[in-house]
Amino acid sequence: MEQYARNILTIEDEPQVRELICRILRDAGYQHITAAGSCAEARQRFQDQPPDCVLLDVMLPDGDGFSLMETLRRQRDVPTLFLSARDADQDRLRGLGLGADDYIVKPFLPAELVLRVGAVLKRSYRFSSQGSRLRLGETVIDWDCGTVRSPRGTQNLTAKELAILRRLAEQRGRIVTIDALCRAGWGENFFGYENTLMVHLRRLRSKIEEDPSHPRWLLTQRGLGYKLAQEDAP
Repeated sequence: MEQYARNILTIEDEPQVRELICRILRDAGYQHITAAGSCAEARQRFQDQPPDCVLLDVMLPDGDGFSLMETLRRQRDVPTLFLSARDADQDRLRGLGLGADDYIVKPFLPAELVLRVGAVLKRSYRFSSQGSRLRLGETVIDWDCGTVRSPRGTQNLTAKELAILRRLAEQRGRIVTIDALCRAGWGENFFGYENTLMVHLRRLRSKIEEDPSHPRWLLTQRGLGYKLAQEDAP
């Protein structure tokens, strides 16, 4: 699916700002845009037309964006950008700490919004040069569906897990540094995410490894980074 064919959900309580955001995105080529003005409306839109990306205001009439993001992501892990007039470091860090892909302070330049949305979409949905599927023994990762199929069943990958695994797959058999993996998951503002990366790697192992305590595929290279082993790994 092309970047501009992605469905974007904009959650903003001020009608003028909401319309402005939608107009900026449409002018940039994004035609599939859904808008909501409250948490309740956003939850309904999220179910009716599952988005590929969410633009989310922090202050909403019936709740806050932080709690709403956690609620929505329990249904489906989707790339999320906060749009807020609140520039406090604690708010920005809270949003990013919850796993948001970006935090944009209002007012913003139209070009800035378009560039940041485009960067998040490319990072989250970039297809691997190895094709639409990755095979790890009896386990198959479907990039298009974001799933892991193995003899144990089918599991979904989160957007962050997918981005990290793709980076490893692109360099399969070679070491990928921790910084490179953080950049794959969180973009250029990746500093401070090393511990969060470890959490995502543990979850990835639980999904792709038969025995996560003794991994065959996702290997730690101490002091260097990680690598995804080739098919003939012992």
